[in-house]
Amino acid sequence: MLTSEQISALFAPDGALSAHIENFRARPQQVELAQAIAEAINANGQLIAEAGTGTGKTFAYLAPALLAGGKVVISTGTKNLQDQLFQRDLPTVRDALKVPVSIALLKGRSNYVCHYHLERAQTEGTFKTRDDIKHLGKIAKYAKVTQSGDKSGLADVPENAPIWMQVTSTRENCLGQDCPQHKECFVLKARKEAMEADVVVVNHHLFFADVMLRDEGVAELLPACNTVIFDEAHQLPETASLFFGENISTSQLLDLARDSQLEALTSAKDFAPLPLACDALEKSARDLRLVFKKNEGRMPANATLELPGWTDALAALNKQLKALTDLLEKQAERSEGLENCKQRGQALAQQLKQWQDGDIVDKVRWLEVFHHTVVLNTTPLSIAEIFAKQISGHPRAWIFTSATLAVKQNFAHYQAEMGLLEARTACWDSPFNYQEQALLYVPQDMPEPNSPGYTEAVMQAAMPLIEASKGRAFLLFTSLRAMQRAYEILQAEFDRKNLKYPIMIQGEGSRNELLSRFREHGNAVLLGSQSFWEGVDVRGEALSLVVIDKLPFASPDDPVLAARIAQISKQGRNAFMEYQLPRTVINLKQGAGRLIRDESDRGVLMICDPRLISKHYGKRIWQSLPPFKRTREAGEAVAFFSE
Repeated sequence: MLTSEQISALFAPDGALSAHIENFRARPQQVELAQAIAEAINANGQLIAEAGTGTGKTFAYLAPALLAGGKVVISTGTKNLQDQLFQRDLPTVRDALKVPVSIALLKGRSNYVCHYHLERAQTEGTFKTRDDIKHLGKIAKYAKVTQSGDKSGLADVPENAPIWMQVTSTRENCLGQDCPQHKECFVLKARKEAMEADVVVVNHHLFFADVMLRDEGVAELLPACNTVIFDEAHQLPETASLFFGENISTSQLLDLARDSQLEALTSAKDFAPLPLACDALEKSARDLRLVFKKNEGRMPANATLELPGWTDALAALNKQLKALTDLLEKQAERSEGLENCKQRGQALAQQLKQWQDGDIVDKVRWLEVFHHTVVLNTTPLSIAEIFAKQISGHPRAWIFTSATLAVKQNFAHYQAEMGLLEARTACWDSPFNYQEQALLYVPQDMPEPNSPGYTEAVMQAAMPLIEASKGRAFLLFTSLRAMQRAYEILQAEFDRKNLKYPIMIQGEGSRNELLSRFREHGNAVLLGSQSFWEGVDVRGEALSLVVIDKLPFASPDDPVLAARIAQISKQGRNAFMEYQLPRTVINLKQGAGRLIRDESDRGVLMICDPRLISKHYGKRIWQSLPPFKRTREAGEAVAFFSE
């Protein structure tokens, strides 16, 4: 049993952490958070903890978790955070506390080179570009020397290079025990290490994929596990919804066609109908995507009924999938690979039928269109019951922590959404001096956010601040279209005024690339949408201004949101106050959190949306933000940069 005194001693100026970690400074918020986590671990309890930026929440949960003993699973929001925890934070705290715990990193199978698929790609692969061939050579060399097979260890091949699809496995095309390379498998090695380790670092996608699909190795970890910690826990409702539902995509059907084609070449060369059926399935999957003229977007299932060509394209897809599966059945016994393709074909046909069969109580059917694929989804309207069931049973501690979980220190919306009604909740403010370090500026005379010319008004209001801060700015938008328009305006304004600050926009490169360029320049302006609102850490003067165009309300056209609002309203409750507003507050707090990352940072947060002042709910929103000094005067905001 860990006592509060033990925790205090650890974090004290003369404690173990301070002795081992350079520039370590204990903060009262960090100590209290660590004590609350220790109590939850001792009691096998549930704790939901919001800890403002700069609290040091990573050390606050690692120290008690490592000292308490037993098996610990830590789940983070992203693979980047996962790597940082495993490579940097965990070893640092372990060495400081001198505890002999073993640690392991477990990612989804698509992150590990697969010997079987690598060999097949080298002998049978078809490549679209020269880069694919060059990258394949590098991956083959890497596979011979790497211990882990983790693709993040090969910096020479971009993480999004198309060749990775051919040299990694998926849940569907893994041959399991039947694989000739079973003994060398990197995925199995990672899982074995995770099973034996005291502390395992996973990410939310992996955690939930596994809880539902029992595929990624986490389900085997849980029975022996004493503590589960979710960092960046504000992302859980979204991730859990994704995995507690079902989906089938045209990409999965294209993968089936490709894998069946390759298996036919090696194991059924004499059976001519098989490659023809693969081509036909591939064509019908592509044709289904081509029914949608838009590049991206979401829509409810019933909207497809008015879509020209949809019914015929879907019927053709069903027909070709059945034809291929029938042929695979005849050839399945000729190889493990063909048997695997047959089983996948049958499973996909079943999923496709289920999606078409019509609406299901408490679930919503919808589609998401991406550049190259369309995904047919079935999502539960509420995950509370499913999640509560998943975490009941074996007594263990569940810790949920993030810088953004509460609305004005109230966690009711999060508890209701996640089914955590019995959890203890607690809030710790950031140790930063926001009154001195930062200014919240809401410009006057802004038009309504849905009016034409709104983005132009945003940029007009922001320009004096961008000049005063000498670049060094993030401009965050709630839509890609607004971001693109703002980029055009900014380029024209910089040309007109002969300003030389570099302008960067989301999509020009990977997020990490853009951020490292942003830091190097030291005076750049970066325009981003959703993916730059959170998980971005730029300390120091390179980022001194954050401009947010609108309050980040989710689009009411979103089919899942629309269905959830309808359900809450049907129960006579207020969907806006209970569901939409809390989610907006959380998202806004994430965006605002980009500004002050350190005790010495200074800057202005500019929120352009007049609803922050004009609407009755605006007060609840700004009262949920850190306690910035506030102004509506442009002159005061500009002057802040010369103070």
